[in-house]
Amino acid sequence: MSREPEYFTHPMLKENSLAYRSYQMELASRALEGSSLVVLPTGLGKTVVAVLAMVARLTQFQEGKVLMLSPTKPLVSQHTSFLKRVLTLDDEVVMLTGDVPPSKRAELWRDARVIVSTPQVIENDLVAKRLGLEDVVLVVFDEAHRAVGSYAYTYIAKKYHEQAEHPLVLGITASPGANEERVKEVCEGLGVGAVYTKSEHDPDVRRYVHRKDIEWIEVPVPKEMMQLRNELEKVMEDRLSELGKLGVEVSRRPTRKQLLDVQKKLMVKLRFSPEPWVYRAVSLVAEMLKLSHGVELVESQGMSAFRKYAERLRREAFSSKASKAARRLIEDVHFKRALFLLEGVKVEHPKLKKVCDIVKEELSRNPDSRIIVFTNYRDSSVVVAEALSAIEGVRATRFVGQTSRQDDRGLSQKEQIDIIERFKAGEFNVLVATSVAEEGLDIPSTDLVVFYEPVPSEIRSIQRKGRTGRARVGRVVVLIAKGTRDVGAYWSSVRKERQMSQQMRGLEHVAQNEMGEKDNEARPPRPQRALSEFGGSTPSGSTPIVYVDSRELRSQVVKVLEELGMDIRVDTMEVGDYVVSERVAIERKTTPDLLSSFIDGERDLFLQLSDLSRSYDRPLLVVEGEDVYTARRVHPNAIRGLLASIAVDFSIPLLFTRDERETAELIAILARREQSERGEKPIIRGKKSARTLPEQQEYVLSSIPGVGQKAARNLLKHFGSIQAVLNASEKELQQVPLIGKKTARLIREVVGSEYKG
Repeated sequence: MSREPEYFTHPMLKENSLAYRSYQMELASRALEGSSLVVLPTGLGKTVVAVLAMVARLTQFQEGKVLMLSPTKPLVSQHTSFLKRVLTLDDEVVMLTGDVPPSKRAELWRDARVIVSTPQVIENDLVAKRLGLEDVVLVVFDEAHRAVGSYAYTYIAKKYHEQAEHPLVLGITASPGANEERVKEVCEGLGVGAVYTKSEHDPDVRRYVHRKDIEWIEVPVPKEMMQLRNELEKVMEDRLSELGKLGVEVSRRPTRKQLLDVQKKLMVKLRFSPEPWVYRAVSLVAEMLKLSHGVELVESQGMSAFRKYAERLRREAFSSKASKAARRLIEDVHFKRALFLLEGVKVEHPKLKKVCDIVKEELSRNPDSRIIVFTNYRDSSVVVAEALSAIEGVRATRFVGQTSRQDDRGLSQKEQIDIIERFKAGEFNVLVATSVAEEGLDIPSTDLVVFYEPVPSEIRSIQRKGRTGRARVGRVVVLIAKGTRDVGAYWSSVRKERQMSQQMRGLEHVAQNEMGEKDNEARPPRPQRALSEFGGSTPSGSTPIVYVDSRELRSQVVKVLEELGMDIRVDTMEVGDYVVSERVAIERKTTPDLLSSFIDGERDLFLQLSDLSRSYDRPLLVVEGEDVYTARRVHPNAIRGLLASIAVDFSIPLLFTRDERETAELIAILARREQSERGEKPIIRGKKSARTLPEQQEYVLSSIPGVGQKAARNLLKHFGSIQAVLNASEKELQQVPLIGKKTARLIREVVGSEYKG
């Protein structure tokens, strides 16, 4: 019997860079037979399978390129470093992210053979025609389970199958989903015709698998917290009772998903039957969603997290943007009692002490351990990180996403990468992480993973557990608040993981049965064009041109327009979002955008419309969405007045669409009509009007919570300047019309509080 080689060998692989594993060779060989999805447990070298496929395709097609996509910049950076370490291609391996200017990206793309990128960058560059996929001979989709819905993976896969001369797709994931329908959706999204799997129990895999010791610990919830939860549930019961009287059926203890489903049905009803009771029902469901979140925080997170949430609700209720749901909650007698009880609760959730004990025990046993504590909420991550940092020998840091909010600054992708490297090096020994750390982080020395709360998703649970047990035996601890929603979430994930494990072997037949074994490189089916079929046809050989503002690339409208056969030209436009002829330009507003631009500074909206009307003979405003009368706390008559003003004062027709697809279909019709029937060429016109100094001053003040346009104007008239307003005391501010005690306090809080960014 011949011995296995110790390392993979290939002219494009550096010597002794990849240890040989037969199952990786088998999977790579099968992947080269046709577009496929490879499912392999975390830590068993999915990236190595991708590398083997890469070098084979680059050898077969000497002029070809390989594109590897990964969801986040830290993962892209990690993959790039790995490929540079194992491939002999040196400078021909490049990394593309949003930090690289578009012109530089085009240059790097041209000269590279292996490109590693985030999908959003490639999607935008494809739409803007800065690059093409004709000579790409392999696309690797890392964390391929994301290829569902409108995620960028699905668009890139579709364009790749359309454009490439020699297409081959390789999707890699550890967790495709618990049911067959989910796997089919991923396969269809990627346009693959085969699924190949390996499990930890396969003979050729088993010897590389390190044991994971998994335990769950029930933590009793103090009676003070349960009393607080009960008060919140009384508010929930009141809302449930009122919904029942309105004829809306909701289960006694509804989940967030159930409430969102009810909300969706009510929104549809509102579109066709805008009766007062439907508005009331929509608002009640919005209140219940807020309450449900509050109950979950009390049960599974603790008082600090709930206090921060309650404070945000309080600020929202007293701001100029207040929703009816937030205001009614704050005024509810049971909710007020809950807030009163909150003031008297001095204990923190027992989970906090338990996680500290677990971490101390691990580090006392092995001072060189690396530990990740996962928590669903950023507020909790602050509390946990602070508690752990107070323990001798613990060097804890938070690892969160990029989004910042009023009281919590996010981490840039550069900071995220830096934290991972410092964690690997031992500068930090504990990461307190949100979901951003669940996918793909290559930290081989992680010894312990703690779930601060269970997650009901099998994909997220598997991804979290996969952060340990890579280089040696790992340990996973799941904390469960006794008698709470934690229990249901835990058993839900256990059940789904078992289902997924049982279906692993059947997965290999899913894609073949659904798409046909011989159609590995088949193009994904194109959606129906619906309205666009009635838009007339363009002359033979002529493709309608649509100029698109670069900021619109984030919407799905642009991708659908391209799907409908439009020639997309991306530009930075000062006036309008879409231009389809010399005379027709379109401003697109979602219903929340429309109302926000009206409420938060009406001059912004009207200035935009004025510029649009001045620059084009036939300006149009497209309002997208079904909830124009419920998206914000605005009286219906005010909204009707706004719409009337747009149509009459600015002579701008309003066209309403349900969603991004319908908006794109409408724009496509306009482009065909203008360019085929009238022979009009699209021309970008107009300059944005500059704000006057008084308008700029009003804008600055109106950005403060609780201060609208009129209140800002009153403040400036009263005090004479922004500086004088900012120097005014709370008592002096209250002398101004529209500035009450709460608003004055908020102004002083914003102006006088220490910056903690």
